[in-house]
Amino acid sequence: MEPSVEQSPHHAYPGHWEADVVLRDGGTARIRPITTDDAERLVSFYEQVSDESKYYRFFAPYPRLSAKDVHRFTHHDYVDRVGLAVTVGGEFIATVRYDRIDATGRPASAPADEAEVAFLVQDAHQGRGVASTLLEHIAAVARERGIRRFAAEVLPANNKMIKVFRDAGYTQQRSFEDGSVHLTLDLEPTAESLAVQRAREQRAEARSVQRLLAPGSVAVIGAGRNPGGVGRTVLRNLLGAGFTGRAYAVNSALAADQDTIDGVPAHRSLGEIGEPVDLAVVAVPAERVPEAVADCGEHGVQGLVVLSAGYAEWGAEGRERQRELVRQARAYGMRVIGPNAFGIINNAEAVRLNASLAPERPASGRIGLFTQSGAIGIALLSGLYRRGAGLSTFISAGNRADISGNDFLQYWYEDPDTDVALLYLESLGNPRKFTRLARRTAAVKPVVVVKGARHSGSTPPGHAVPISRIPDATVSALMRQAGVIRVDTVTEMIDAGLLLADQPLPAGGRVAILGNSESLGLLTYDACLAEGLRPRPPRDLTTAATPQDFRDALAEALADAGCDAVIVTAIPWVGEDGEAEQGDGEVLATALHTAAAAGPAKPVAVVHVEIGGLAEALAAATSTVAQQRPAPARPSGPTAATPTPAPSGGADAAPEAAESGGARATGRIPAYPAAERAVRALSEAVKYAQWRRQAAVPGKVPEFLDDTIDEPGAAARIDAALGKDPDPRGRPLSPDEARELLACYGITVRPTLPAPDAEAAVAAAGRLGYPVALKTTAPHLRHRADLGGVRLDLATESAVRRAYGELTELLGKPAELRPVVQAMAPRGVDTVVRATIDPAAGAVLSFGLAGAPSELLGDTAHRLVPATDRDAAELIRSIRAAPVLFGWRGSAPVDTAALEELLLRVSLLVDDHPEVVAVALEPVVVATQGLTVLGASVRLSPPPARTDLGPRRLSNY
Repeated sequence: MEPSVEQSPHHAYPGHWEADVVLRDGGTARIRPITTDDAERLVSFYEQVSDESKYYRFFAPYPRLSAKDVHRFTHHDYVDRVGLAVTVGGEFIATVRYDRIDATGRPASAPADEAEVAFLVQDAHQGRGVASTLLEHIAAVARERGIRRFAAEVLPANNKMIKVFRDAGYTQQRSFEDGSVHLTLDLEPTAESLAVQRAREQRAEARSVQRLLAPGSVAVIGAGRNPGGVGRTVLRNLLGAGFTGRAYAVNSALAADQDTIDGVPAHRSLGEIGEPVDLAVVAVPAERVPEAVADCGEHGVQGLVVLSAGYAEWGAEGRERQRELVRQARAYGMRVIGPNAFGIINNAEAVRLNASLAPERPASGRIGLFTQSGAIGIALLSGLYRRGAGLSTFISAGNRADISGNDFLQYWYEDPDTDVALLYLESLGNPRKFTRLARRTAAVKPVVVVKGARHSGSTPPGHAVPISRIPDATVSALMRQAGVIRVDTVTEMIDAGLLLADQPLPAGGRVAILGNSESLGLLTYDACLAEGLRPRPPRDLTTAATPQDFRDALAEALADAGCDAVIVTAIPWVGEDGEAEQGDGEVLATALHTAAAAGPAKPVAVVHVEIGGLAEALAAATSTVAQQRPAPARPSGPTAATPTPAPSGGADAAPEAAESGGARATGRIPAYPAAERAVRALSEAVKYAQWRRQAAVPGKVPEFLDDTIDEPGAAARIDAALGKDPDPRGRPLSPDEARELLACYGITVRPTLPAPDAEAAVAAAGRLGYPVALKTTAPHLRHRADLGGVRLDLATESAVRRAYGELTELLGKPAELRPVVQAMAPRGVDTVVRATIDPAAGAVLSFGLAGAPSELLGDTAHRLVPATDRDAAELIRSIRAAPVLFGWRGSAPVDTAALEELLLRVSLLVDDHPEVVAVALEPVVVATQGLTVLGASVRLSPPPARTDLGPRRLSNY
């Protein structure tokens, strides 16, 4: 809402303070600044507040607001006096206000940094987490305006408000003065306040998804009068699945005498139903959707599944229609799946919901599936059905205008019916949040992702998200860091999902191979080696092997302490008459099931060639017992949600499952038609289990670094370099400026001296001390020793003159080459360390060997900042050329400990100072003892907004 012309002339209306939020019960609301146009809304809101709540707010009976009160509470300067309101359906349900005060409690202006704050929440909306959400937002506003502390006076009987302040996680002080509780809150975010915020975010967003997946009643808006059409199809599927709640059909064109469709009550509008409706499936043309949404909002519908097309996938006009859909739905407190969605399925026996275009509800199982594409969703459902897999939930979100994969990660994190999360994503709306949520979820259950549109360089139609500049290989590395299993195809996703859902996690990479085909066993052995596993020599049972032989061999392999997983290979065998024996598949499956159930909990996979009925028999569950994976404990306090790779409640259990293997889930054994597919799935399970074990004890930044880092000094240099009015495009630092800034973090860059002519080169060498290096710094020759722009080990004056003459004769004039002289460093391995800020993903730390081969092969490793000691160690070991650092072909190993420390220092610099948007150290020569940074460049820019650290809010439209 824009302010009227009477608004304070001092500051413009702060539109960036507006935010859509999810409340504790899963409903949405809008937070915005209060303006002079809100007088009537304020009076109406106040009339609906109880006398008790008014008393708590004003410490005295206060039945109505005077004209002076209304003027005061609607006129703000947005600096020293700020008011925010929470609205649903355009009407106020809560307000908060702060007034800047001085040390004596009187009204003040800057530089006073304290403010008095007061809240008022309508009684009907108390208990929804409104005040807690408002506190996050008003605190962020206050920090932006230079306020560092809030003071609040609360009556002792107002326990709810005291709890809001107490549970916020901020540093606070409490005292009892003059009959009231005096609270002072330090508004600087703390680890505890951030943990509280994220725990509340998780509960609210998970609840908003649960309201969609487990409705008590569903209305299909647009169910046609005649068979066929999208709406009628969804209604038929809803009924065919055996939905346990109430179903209604809504069609504004119904004949006067028609009161049922497909046997369910039919109405012309939601208002005619006369009962609450939890979920509405909207299947009307796009131009009629706003009318349907308004009808839903006015009658208390909690959520929408919009199947209608004609939105952002149709261009600019459709994008604006999509934005308006989200704004309209959120204004009524509703969340939206879609538009252009395929629908949702919940297989829970208490719900049995199929509000989708899928004609058959898939079998019940332990896999949760999210896809942004309807076509891919159909393919995945079909693939899982053919493989005998079952789903807990299925969501095809279409344009993903509101609810996204992030919301379902929040839901699946603590969903007891889901053991594995599969996601097909074409875009990452909030990569930082996705990485954080995926890391937490992966600590308790596997997350498998296929990323579509990897190489298009653009956002898929309908997806209004930031475009990341980082390459797909970097995205993959960052997902791996978060514990996400990144695969390339939907087939690989199904392969991995089946193994992870139905088999325990392996304790290591030692694989036993057995079967009745020597050739198939050797193919499996080779595939294991290619995937980095440690296979044992295949055991050939010969083609004469019987199902009993398979059973005995599998039981023996599972009992072997030197085996972590088993792959069984099988081909058809023929009888004495030369014909394939019938029923072999079922008999073999029974034998394998029996051995697997009786043996230790280790994963088993089967590779088969045309054995009729085997895959189906193996996929049949032998037990109805749910998978015994550890479920995350519900956070019980602020620190329970601390964002680490091993969250409270799930972390302690997760490693135990990874090490011991956990209990065998359903008795299903996944079967694969090719050895490579089975091995790839097993390899992903091995890597994921290893990540889980490591996540149990997260890495940390060594404390000794704090003694050698001058953070205030670095900040002062950054402020001086950017100036009072910095260029939003940023600026590179000069070599001297970069050297001084890096020195504040204990990073020493070997100095260079310019050499505009031979005499200057000789003088520079004398100052630095022999031996020296002479090299060009021209952009086209920089870091390209292969082009001849570097001369090393120049030990005498004559050698410097000779090298200078050679460079200028071969490569060009000194003015073009920009020669410099630098003291020689100890010989070692040339490496490159970089850190960059991506607008979508955040700060990324990168490492690789220097030189064209590494660049051509893309042999660079990446980790998100801030990096831990474990991240640094993994970073240098994860490149393919890592053996060069550890004594390859008899060379001496280099000082990797010094290299890890350098990576941590760069990570800290970028994390502490968001103005540092790019750092490149090239080359970094790592010797057997120590390292030398020979070149460095740094770029500064005004710090980008960190939405992931601000108050909770949904994406803006």
